Amino acid sequence: MEHANLQVVGHAAEELGRLAVHHVSYLWLIPLFPLVGAAINALVGWKLQRMFGKKIVHRIAVTAMLAAFAVALRAFWQILHLPAEERFLQDTLWNVLTAGRVTVDLAFALDPLSMMMTLVVTGIGTLIHVFSIGYMADEPAYWRFFSYLNLFIFAMLLLVMGDNFAVMFFGWEGVGLASYLLIAFWYTDPEKAKAGMKAFVANRFGDFGFIAGLLLLFWALGGAWTPRDGGLLRNTDYQPAAELNAVAPAATAAEADALAPRVEGVKVGPTLNFRELRDQVVIEATGVKERLVHTHIWGVSILALIGILLFVGAMGKSAQLPLYVWLPDAMAGPTPVSALIHAATMVTAGVYMVARLNFLFALSPSAMGWVALIGAATAIFAASIGFFQYDIKKVLAYSTVSQLGFMFIGVGVGAYWAGTYHLLTHAFFKATLFLGSGSVILGCHHEQDMRKMGGLKKYMPITRWTYLLACIAIAGFPVMNGFYSKDEILFKAFTNRHLELFGVATPWLGPAIFVIGIVAATGTAFYMYRSYYMTFTGEYRGNSGHHDEHNVDPHAAVAAKSSALSHSVHADDGAAHAFGATSHAPAHGALADTPVHAAAVHAHGAHGHDAGHATAHDDDAAHGHGHHGGTPHESPWTMTLVLVLLAAGSFLTLFLGIPTLWSHAAPALEHWLEPALPAVEVASWRFHEVPHALEWMFQGIGVLAATVGWVAARALYKDGKSEVPARLKARFEGAWTVVYNKYYVDELYAFAVLRPAVSFARALSRFDGTVIDGLVNFVGAVGRTLGRLDAAIDKYLVDGLVNAVAQATWGIGRQMRHVQTGRIQTYLYGALGGALVVVLLNFLIS
Repeated sequence: MEHANLQVVGHAAEELGRLAVHHVSYLWLIPLFPLVGAAINALVGWKLQRMFGKKIVHRIAVTAMLAAFAVALRAFWQILHLPAEERFLQDTLWNVLTAGRVTVDLAFALDPLSMMMTLVVTGIGTLIHVFSIGYMADEPAYWRFFSYLNLFIFAMLLLVMGDNFAVMFFGWEGVGLASYLLIAFWYTDPEKAKAGMKAFVANRFGDFGFIAGLLLLFWALGGAWTPRDGGLLRNTDYQPAAELNAVAPAATAAEADALAPRVEGVKVGPTLNFRELRDQVVIEATGVKERLVHTHIWGVSILALIGILLFVGAMGKSAQLPLYVWLPDAMAGPTPVSALIHAATMVTAGVYMVARLNFLFALSPSAMGWVALIGAATAIFAASIGFFQYDIKKVLAYSTVSQLGFMFIGVGVGAYWAGTYHLLTHAFFKATLFLGSGSVILGCHHEQDMRKMGGLKKYMPITRWTYLLACIAIAGFPVMNGFYSKDEILFKAFTNRHLELFGVATPWLGPAIFVIGIVAATGTAFYMYRSYYMTFTGEYRGNSGHHDEHNVDPHAAVAAKSSALSHSVHADDGAAHAFGATSHAPAHGALADTPVHAAAVHAHGAHGHDAGHATAHDDDAAHGHGHHGGTPHESPWTMTLVLVLLAAGSFLTLFLGIPTLWSHAAPALEHWLEPALPAVEVASWRFHEVPHALEWMFQGIGVLAATVGWVAARALYKDGKSEVPARLKARFEGAWTVVYNKYYVDELYAFAVLRPAVSFARALSRFDGTVIDGLVNFVGAVGRTLGRLDAAIDKYLVDGLVNAVAQATWGIGRQMRHVQTGRIQTYLYGALGGALVVVLLNFLIS
């Protein structure tokens, strides 16, 4: 493909800090292929499926993904062979909007950061499409599912490839729509429809902050620009709106570009274009950085407000406190959807947006402090919830929330490359885990409860090994990729002493976040290995207890069996009343032959379903692949092949993050992302230097945290024989119940947000029905009365007068016709009489 470099006026691009632009003409094909695939399956997929079977449907969808991935590889190859300062491909299709000096184009761009994201979206997205072929084989609405998958990929590509905020926002909202369609794929089930709506509404709260931050940024970039300091354009204070509006609008994009003030070829002023924004902030000659840093609104730094508002949008899309509640419920969608949306793509959009605007966040230690703090709080909060979940997909859902917290710690403390590296590593190992859980669910005939699994390593060896490798990765052992990204994030958190909160320096915040992160990492290793040991070790428990749909802890029954208590097996419902088997279970299960059976007998009246888990069936139950019962089995090759490839990716990507301490060179990914992450060029702070010995110690602490979590999980859950979990639960039943029920956050939302909102809506409805409708009805009644009065006036007065005149005229005429007798004598008498009257009048007047 032909391309041309954009010439930089006055200086070389590298001297100015700019990225030279290479114009290409094929980037639009990357999002186009998934869009075409989605359109074909949406419009005629049902007919194609009926005529040719389901193969034609997934062939269309997968071919579209392969084509997009191939073009992405073509772009990667081109970027790879460019000098670092020239790694920027741009493809402008047409101008969408021109307003004064501001232009918005439908344009796509790839720099090292967006190139990495595009490869992740198209590459892992393709593998998930292939996995879905086997997983959704019995789904009647096969065509609709693959149409939605392609549509989601299209929207995500708009988000990461957009050259400006406008295109990014279309993708931002598009993934929200597509995720709603996928989460609520089985919309006839009210619970799944609610989950989709919950995700959609929760993201709207975040989107409000995103839009507000974008508008504030646009406003902050406005103002008058005058020549100063040897001809360079520097900005002055804001002018009144009337003066700003007095600028003559441009008729075309070319005219708008010509009107825009420039500093050494850099367009200065309000812009929605990422590269233009980057250039005018990074290049100090423009004065934009200095002005933004010293601009305050309502006594608060405008950069802090912009950063926090934009981060609110990221909190919604990337499921951070307090807007995380939609993601666990989003497990209602098919398992491939969970892997696509909640591992590799949509939930990382917020992290990508913060990394994309790294040069802005780096200027505000306050915004960075809040990003890192909320990320740390989310990491440890979600990790703690994962300790006691039994639905294998819910464990992974809260794990995703926690890992997203680690990503925000990275971008929050200024380790932007480490945060995006964890995004990459997470995409591989979490996709492996989610798809592995889908393989397990399918093999166990749509069972999601880990207490009804066990012993699957001999039935599903490929799934077992790939799941174990992903657990090693997420736990943070050096043999897999997760260690390298997580270690770098926590190390950088410790060495950042420049974070602020409320404009106040908090040098202690970085080390505190490091401690929180280590605790969360230990918890991550624990609950992930817990899920592995409960699922794959011991004996298979599905056949003996699959009839029980309640959350029963098998360890409670183990403890009961060994307690040698002789209480009656027929305990009342209260014995296992709340949240599955409680502390009462050991006292009432002594006669059970098997752990699950004993627990099942005494939890028959339990009410402790997982949130959104109305039955023990998989979210896909009753939607294909048969029913409960039978021996577990390995998944089809289309699924296991994908698991192997993703697990291999979880290993191979570790080489992108080999620490400088080991290789005496910058990690490969850090070097690759450097041109797209110019935060170091604009930030006034630097990471605190520490001796190499301390770096080794930090890495050792990370490995120790993973080891502690693994050893604890192995001791408590391997083979399902330990009595300790049940005893600990019995001893700390209150705390266990609170954590098991997710700290009652959903109930708090229902009480503090949903109930007042519904009450307010009902009050407005009553107000509308009584006051508004009453006023409308009153006005209508008055109008009808006035109408009747007007009709009466028209009928009886106006028409009466007209009719009276007519009647009078008619009467006079009737009487006057008697004058016409037809006799000449009468006419002569009349003429004589008239003459006499005239003579008389003449006499009287004269």
